[in-house]
Amino acid sequence: MRLRLVPKETNWDFFSKSTLTLGFSGFLIVLALVSFFLQGLNFGIDFRGGTTIRTESTMSVDVGAYRGAIEPLGLGDVTITEVFDPTFEENQNVSMIRIQAQEGQESVSAEVVRDVEAALKEVAPDIVFVQVESVGPKVSGELIQTAVIAVVLAIAAVLVYIWLRFEWQFAVGAVAALVHDVVLTIGVFSELQIRFDLAIIAALLTIVGYSLNDTVVVFDRVRENLRKYKKKDLKEVLNLSINETLSRTVMTSVTTLLALISLFVLGGDVIRGFVFAMIWGVIVGTYSSVFVASAVLLKLGVKRDWSKPDANAGNQYANIDA
Repeated sequence: MRLRLVPKETNWDFFSKSTLTLGFSGFLIVLALVSFFLQGLNFGIDFRGGTTIRTESTMSVDVGAYRGAIEPLGLGDVTITEVFDPTFEENQNVSMIRIQAQEGQESVSAEVVRDVEAALKEVAPDIVFVQVESVGPKVSGELIQTAVIAVVLAIAAVLVYIWLRFEWQFAVGAVAALVHDVVLTIGVFSELQIRFDLAIIAALLTIVGYSLNDTVVVFDRVRENLRKYKKKDLKEVLNLSINETLSRTVMTSVTTLLALISLFVLGGDVIRGFVFAMIWGVIVGTYSSVFVASAVLLKLGVKRDWSKPDANAGNQYANIDA
């Protein structure tokens, strides 16, 4: 007996309240933008500047004990990760400690580094600092610019890809869904003041890919049904296409969420921000592929030219594979 999260055949009307769902999405986007401009983001070391310390010890790395030893120093954002490498010797235990730049300083002072070393020696007496590197505000500012450019270029590439594969109306719908997902993800990080670092940029780009995949699956079925049901209203074709792909969409999202929730609970503090962004992105990405991308497509309409010998709807690039 196969597990089904949705019935085998559904006939739900996803556009009976399309104005309401688009209005709700618009309200969330405005809320996200207001939070972003009023509160800003809680930038991590990657974007604020700070110091990275590489340590070595013959004792195994206990991230919790390291964090507990450093916490009383009041250094703010501190990230501790254990480094694994097959070339390490059996008793070579390496960790990376990243400390944010203190107020009014370009990087962590030598005195603070000595305090951190003294605190960690209480946990691992033989610990040594083999490397200390600082990231200044200038480099951090360049990282912010590069991150913004990366996200914008990804969305622009999606616009061109969908335009070539389908029609311009499909491209606008897909990009609207992607912008919706990215803005809401940034908004929730701003509202909750969760640490925002380079890992979150990676999560944003992953969310763009995930949301696009969902949207293209729906749009591909829409294009097939537009050829198959030439006289059906666009709204009916869209509803039919979403219902036909609903089981696949829900199953993919739920199985992805199961893995992500496990990582969120068991993965530790280091990847928690990244995993939270992915969980949120899967939820809003699934929502947007149905209630934003398709709703925008319905509002714009699609030109259906069936007078041509080729059944492709007036698009010379319609048969380009993904």
